[in-house]
Amino acid sequence: MLQSFPSLLAWIFGTSIAAVGGAVTAKAAAEFYAMLQKPFWAPPAWLFGPAWTVLYIVMATAAWRIWLQAGFRGASLELSFYLVQLVLNMAWSYFFFVRRSGLGATVEVACLWLAVAATLVLFWRRDMIAGVLFVPYLAWVSFATALTVSVWRGNPTLL
Repeated sequence: MLQSFPSLLAWIFGTSIAAVGGAVTAKAAAEFYAMLQKPFWAPPAWLFGPAWTVLYIVMATAAWRIWLQAGFRGASLELSFYLVQLVLNMAWSYFFFVRRSGLGATVEVACLWLAVAATLVLFWRRDMIAGVLFVPYLAWVSFATALTVSVWRGNPTLL
């Protein structure tokens, strides 16, 4: 495993590109988020950065484990789903913060949830630990789905 540490770093770096992609589309996210009416259970804005940082590292570690076992060719289905969910992950920021579309963000996060759930199942079938590593991400996306809908419903003139 120690010999493959550089490849783990590569997976973390590659996954971080999705994080940066989402952040670039949400330049004014903090200001906009502060303007919104949020449910009492909404986390403070400062929590999103650390939470996503941990999740991206854990997601990358799961993908890395799949890649270690089967490579790109042997795990093309699993890693394709991983890529799809990363793209969908980036797209949520665009719909919510750039387009300010509650409907678009809700449809998008529902698609993201399905892609994350499918990736979790595919990863679990190949490597149980990789599947388990995706559980917190699915939980967070489930929470994000509920939060997206709640914020959209509470801000009909802004979203």
